[in-house]
Amino acid sequence: MSTKMDTIWSKLDRKSTAIAEFTMRQYRTRISTWVVLGAATVAIFLMLLFYIEAMNTEIEAIDNDGDGLINEDDIDWDNLQDGVNYVGEDDDGDCENLDTTSQRDGNNNKNECDVLIIVDTLNGTTYIYPDANVDEDPDEDKYGKEAGHRAFILGIGKFGIVYLLGIFLPLFLATGLIREEMSDGTIHYMLAKPIARGEVLLYRMLGYIGLTWPYILGLCGLMCLITGFTGPGDGIFRWSDIGVWMTIAWAAMLVSLVYGTIFCAFGIIWKNGVILAILFAAWELGMAFVAILSGGDSPIRYFSVIGWGMIIVDSGVAICWPDNWQLIQSGLWGGGQGTENFLGEPEYVPLPGAEPLDVFSGSPNLGTSSWLSLIISTLVLVFQGIMSWFVGQSIFKGKEVD
Repeated sequence: MSTKMDTIWSKLDRKSTAIAEFTMRQYRTRISTWVVLGAATVAIFLMLLFYIEAMNTEIEAIDNDGDGLINEDDIDWDNLQDGVNYVGEDDDGDCENLDTTSQRDGNNNKNECDVLIIVDTLNGTTYIYPDANVDEDPDEDKYGKEAGHRAFILGIGKFGIVYLLGIFLPLFLATGLIREEMSDGTIHYMLAKPIARGEVLLYRMLGYIGLTWPYILGLCGLMCLITGFTGPGDGIFRWSDIGVWMTIAWAAMLVSLVYGTIFCAFGIIWKNGVILAILFAAWELGMAFVAILSGGDSPIRYFSVIGWGMIIVDSGVAICWPDNWQLIQSGLWGGGQGTENFLGEPEYVPLPGAEPLDVFSGSPNLGTSSWLSLIISTLVLVFQGIMSWFVGQSIFKGKEVD
């Protein structure tokens, strides 16, 4: 029995190892591989330069409330937590000097001179009720650096790494995995041995994963180190960012797997399969914009690959940055100073960085906890990858090889 099992597994191991190693050797010896990886790296690090410049540029303070003092009532950003929060204090005393208790406790929470923030976790909304003259002039530089830091990570993570990198790598590295071997005639050498075509496709994809996944992990790890040491904060390194970067890497890895399997199948269907891949990439681009701009509210994103990848990132943000929505709403509130619109509703002046962070932040909106949303979206992408492989190998089996 032991000999039989050893024979089965050793044969499987030899076949898979041989084809996967052959695939990776092909990648290593092709100039196009290094051009693709190099171009992606340069593009990401060019955007990183803008981030570093922004983190080292001081944001000009503004007298929001017009009292001649600047940043006298900063918001207690570090103590924003999920749930019902009492944050902020009257640093300059202009609330404490009011005559009556009712004036000092305008939000009626029995705490004088504070800002009441109520977070509706079910609907993903935040309500801000300040007492008079409290936090009406926040610190633009402190908030702008924090919000800009998070907005950069989410912007470059969602659009630059999960979408562009996730679709750019398979477009150039996976579309021809089988097609090029069929065109060159070298596929006959792989099929000459007793091996199923579905296995050839699977092992070729293993070789593709062996190149792209370490690249994505390495790039995200390096970005995490740079932004972790460069970003704002009292500590030397921003440890809470590690989880966000790892979910970005995980989303990009799964997305690149699904795209790679789909694009490889396109190459099997048609010798100009890259055209089909580009058309599919255009659809996914639209879904990426829908997923980002809707904040996770549009159900159409579920009919795409990138939509589920974005859910992974949003879940990671909810886990690692639990104060993110409060930070956004506090920045959009901007200290409570503004004008009224034609409906008589207040229009506040947002703090710098609040609007970009609001754009790139989203909610998983799966009706479950953040951890469960992360698991569900992972399983959906794995299922999409398996189904793409099944369809691809079915097409490959019926394809006549010249």
